[in-house]
Amino acid sequence: MAQSAVSPVVVTATRQAVGVTELLSDVTVIERAELDQAGASTIEEVLSRQPGIQFASNGGPGALSSVFIRGTNSSHVVLLIDGMRAGSVTAGGVSWWRVPVSQIERIEIVRGPVSSLYGSDAIGGVIQIFTRGGQGPLSVTADAGVGSQGTAALNAGLSGSQAGWRYALNVGRSRTSGINVKPTSPSPMDADSDGFSSKSLTGRLSYEMAKGHELGFTYFRSEGENQYDGYGYADVDHRNKTRVSSVSAFLNNRLSANWSSQLRLSRSTDDAGEYAGATQSSRVHSSQTQLSWQNDVHTQVGTFLLGVERLEDDVDASSTYVETSRAMNSLLAGWRGTYQAHSLQANVRHDDSTQFGDQNTGSLAYGYRFNPQWRLSATYGTGFKAPTFNDLYFPLECYGPDCYGGNPALRPETSRNREATLHFEQQGHHVSLTWYLNQVDNLIVWGNTPENVAKARLEGLTLNYGGQVAGWDVQASYDYLDAKDQDTGERLAKRARHHAAVSLGRRIGPWEGRLEWQGSDRRVEYPYMSPAVKLSGYSLAHVYGAYHLNAEWSVFARVNNLFNREHELTKGYATLGINTFIGVRYTPR
Repeated sequence: MAQSAVSPVVVTATRQAVGVTELLSDVTVIERAELDQAGASTIEEVLSRQPGIQFASNGGPGALSSVFIRGTNSSHVVLLIDGMRAGSVTAGGVSWWRVPVSQIERIEIVRGPVSSLYGSDAIGGVIQIFTRGGQGPLSVTADAGVGSQGTAALNAGLSGSQAGWRYALNVGRSRTSGINVKPTSPSPMDADSDGFSSKSLTGRLSYEMAKGHELGFTYFRSEGENQYDGYGYADVDHRNKTRVSSVSAFLNNRLSANWSSQLRLSRSTDDAGEYAGATQSSRVHSSQTQLSWQNDVHTQVGTFLLGVERLEDDVDASSTYVETSRAMNSLLAGWRGTYQAHSLQANVRHDDSTQFGDQNTGSLAYGYRFNPQWRLSATYGTGFKAPTFNDLYFPLECYGPDCYGGNPALRPETSRNREATLHFEQQGHHVSLTWYLNQVDNLIVWGNTPENVAKARLEGLTLNYGGQVAGWDVQASYDYLDAKDQDTGERLAKRARHHAAVSLGRRIGPWEGRLEWQGSDRRVEYPYMSPAVKLSGYSLAHVYGAYHLNAEWSVFARVNNLFNREHELTKGYATLGINTFIGVRYTPR
């Protein structure tokens, strides 16, 4: 993103509030203004326009999708919603399509293994979503729009603060008729469009009892239903109903001028049901309950982080799992400091699981500022990912002579990452060049049963620019990624070697516009087949425009895939051609 005159403050990279220009991590911040330009785009599409991120999906809105950070698996990313973990503990993935862009205030993306801060799964990075809030006098926001494929959306919210209270409430609803995601399927039931509908609610309430002492609650809930084609198993319509929710209570205390504390109790759930026609074919309820206590201590020799956590995972499903619960107790510590032109950050974490025992992770980062314009940083960090409940305990099922099921002897996947970044910043321009090498061991590969048999080598370069050029807001990035199986040399599935994105935006009087382009190299769908099944590269253009009627009201329009380019993100699944979304927005100033 383009750097503003005031450096944005980021929390996710260190678990403490730090200016983005002081960080030693590879970080991107997506603000609400950029999200307003997304139209009806999904969060996966918004993320895929950021450096170091690619995504794949099995069709249109609501379809199963994967987000790859620096070539790591889609399960190698931690999603936080207002500090709370979200995702399925059975499948190990994130229901990205259930997180509506309309409910988001900002997104912070941290690339690279940060298990030393967040524990399991953070091999590729962490994405934290902050839901919409506000402070000051009562304010109301609203927007509504319609678009292609019968798309319609309506969102509204209110927020403010008074007499020590802070509050926010946001609601949203959307639907689309979708597209026929498997146009070549021989089943007549697959010839229809596969629609998607969702509704969401977020809220927060807090009270500052005394200066520096705040008690609060947050809530997030999103549920949706999407139709999908049933892989030819039966001539009936197939549907997925998913509900994700999270609730938390927190207590922030400034115990002294140099010591602050946060105590948080949170619970997130992921409920999914599969339907064949009117019959429910499966049901999975997974939950994560987390208790954490974090202390930040500022001293003359730097800032210290000390914390303890407990995470409990639980499963309740229509299938019978041998084990349905597990727990992890964690200790974490960190330190960061500066001396003249030098910056250092160190983090360590110990996780003790009732399932696989102890796991230790750590990271060390160093930065040097040559002058006000140039700075260099280098980082080494380790990460791990615990096997999912499906990996370990999926019930044994047999189809003829072949049987499939989980493997309780699996070990966690582990990683070792090195990276270095060179930054240049001057008069609103920011250029960065990042090199990384991430080696992942004990990768879990499914055959009849899953095994720790694979290794991955992920090496890449990311070149990123943000700034103002001749009155235009310019953002551009290029990624080179060599993601391969270390033993066989085969490329990893769905990871492009070359990926780039450019956007140009400008506001003149009441008019606002943005042109976007993104392109991807060829990818491999099934690398181990002979010959390998490949996906062609693609190039997509998008355009956004808005007219501000006054300081509060605006009308806007977005056109995705402007030139109606055919492209595949998963073999055999269609994607949206040219599609439009127009709407009206009310935002108080």
